[in-house]
Amino acid sequence: MAAALSFRAGPGAIEEIRRHGFSPAQIGTMAGASGGAKWLILSKLDRVVADSIIPRLEGPVYLIGSSIGSWRFACFAQQDPLAAIERFEEAYLGQTYTEKPDRDEITATTREILDYVLGETGTAEILSHPVFRTNVMTVRSRHIMASEHPAVLGPGLITAAALNAASRRTLGAFFERVLFFDSRDRPPFFNVRGFPINQVELSERNLKDSIVATGSIPLVMSGVPDIAGAPRGMYRDGGVIDYHHDLPQSDAGRLSLYLHFIDRIVPGWFDKRLTWRKPDPSHVDHTLLISPSPEFVARLPYAKIPDRHDFVNFSPSDRVRAWRTAVDMCDELADEFHEVIEKDQLAARLEPLW
Repeated sequence: MAAALSFRAGPGAIEEIRRHGFSPAQIGTMAGASGGAKWLILSKLDRVVADSIIPRLEGPVYLIGSSIGSWRFACFAQQDPLAAIERFEEAYLGQTYTEKPDRDEITATTREILDYVLGETGTAEILSHPVFRTNVMTVRSRHIMASEHPAVLGPGLITAAALNAASRRTLGAFFERVLFFDSRDRPPFFNVRGFPINQVELSERNLKDSIVATGSIPLVMSGVPDIAGAPRGMYRDGGVIDYHHDLPQSDAGRLSLYLHFIDRIVPGWFDKRLTWRKPDPSHVDHTLLISPSPEFVARLPYAKIPDRHDFVNFSPSDRVRAWRTAVDMCDELADEFHEVIEKDQLAARLEPLW
């Protein structure tokens, strides 16, 4: 049977792992992409991280997530990450909506899920974690992008997408990065260039809002206005600019561990169909990218990874059935991941990122 996982890495990571082998102590950053329901394909891999990798990390280790990546990392950075992952999976699979939910309903349900995942102590545990330094990437909307009216926001997004096809830098006219960061240590991407950026310290007052904001897909969910400690404005999905994180992912001498849905890195939300657009090679030189293989995905229900369009394309019962089957099948991913790491097979499995 074909391998269930693909292991790709930047040149620096390949050289480091082939020369010295792989140890969790080498990890300095973990990156998590936007992707909504796609995260379900990683939930069993996340359990391996929680069980076998987190206990062997040497801090500080920076977590950088946008959208669902930040939600996953909100589980990692709790005292019992396995229990938090299980709560997240349970709540995500169990979410229900009316036949045609509006933004308010989806946003309210999202906040309920986050409250369940964090419980009473999750926020404090994340902010005081002895190893992890949590970083949440959002965007602050500029000009018409701050509107919640579909007749204004919709055409604005179309304009941004069209200009982005010519130059990614044009997104800076519509959005600016806002990095919510753990102030105990400065991450390697703290002063990332390319777009206007604000850095805001994470706190008890803004952690939940920053996590909700980074998953707030324009037109699908309500933006989050005026987050505590941050510049006034409307905050939305960090994946608009940092869909898969085209930013310096790791400090010199450390690796970035990136569990991902696919085997390539797409810089921004509007770049999904722009196959020629790739991240700056220097940003991912020490990145280790682990993703389901195409052969594994072909065996999933409907031959695809779960995604948010399943809410529209399937009945609730069919969607939940397909999602649960996909999650169960991912035991195979977890077993292979664990074997490759524990039996020191990683160097032999590595392929270049491109």
